[in-house]
Formats: sequence, C-alpha cells, structure tokens
Amino acid sequence: PLSGVSLSAQPPGGQVALGDRLVLSCAVAAGTGPLSFSWHRGGSGAPLGTGPRLELRHVGDNDSGHYQCRVSDGDSVAESVPLNVT
Repeated sequence: PLSGVSLSAQPPGGQVALGDRLVLSCAVAAGTGPLSFSWHRGGSGAPLGTGPRLELRHVGDNDSGHYQCRVSDGDSVAESVPLNVT
C-alpha cells in the first residue's frame, strides 16, 4: 500500500506573487509498482497535470486555492494534505 504522500512547493508555503512561477512536487515515502500521479485544485474532477511535478509558469488570481496530489499504484490511491496557494 501507499503511504507518506507529501507535497512541497517552491516558493515554500505556496505564497506566490502574481506572474511568478510556482512548482509543486509530490513524493511518496512508501509504495510499490508503477506509480501514477495526478494534480487537483479545490476538489476539481479533471486533473491539472500528471507526473510528480506541477509547474505553473505565470501564476494569476485564478490559480489560488487548495492543491492536492493524488497517487495511485494501481491497487490503492493516496492523497497529500491540501496545500493552500495564495
């Protein structure tokens, strides 16, 4: 099973100025098999991206919200704690 899904941001804490770049990274402490990643904001159904990194090149007002990384190993799914981007 998957465990220890963590989300980190550059700049730290998800505090970004308008027009700046934000990079979110997702890591898994334990998990087996091929992992698939998806990124979600505010509980939206459609993923914003796939892969362990999500890069927002020019952050705008509509990019603020709670971001979450979801990881699946085919059998189980684990989610990170949401990160509030402001």
